[in-house]
Amino acid sequence: MKAVITVIGKDTVGILAGISGECARNGANVVEVTQSVMQDMFAMIMMVDISSCTVPYKELVESLKKIGDKFGVQVHVTHEELYNTMYRV
Repeated sequence: MKAVITVIGKDTVGILAGISGECARNGANVVEVTQSVMQDMFAMIMMVDISSCTVPYKELVESLKKIGDKFGVQVHVTHEELYNTMYRV
């Protein structure tokens, strides 16, 4: 199972390290990352494999949002099941 993490906000040192570190602490493996800084705004999309996650999905989401709050950025986590359901014909 996978999840997509999006992070948006004012750029500051350590955002990527904070989010990826929290993923690692909870057993979520970062599969792919794309990030960009546009003027002073940070934008990142991260695909993570959560099949070996050591905490429930909701707990992972809450811990990532807390890291986002620490850096003053918005963090959204979307489970792949949502995408699968949305695009099922």
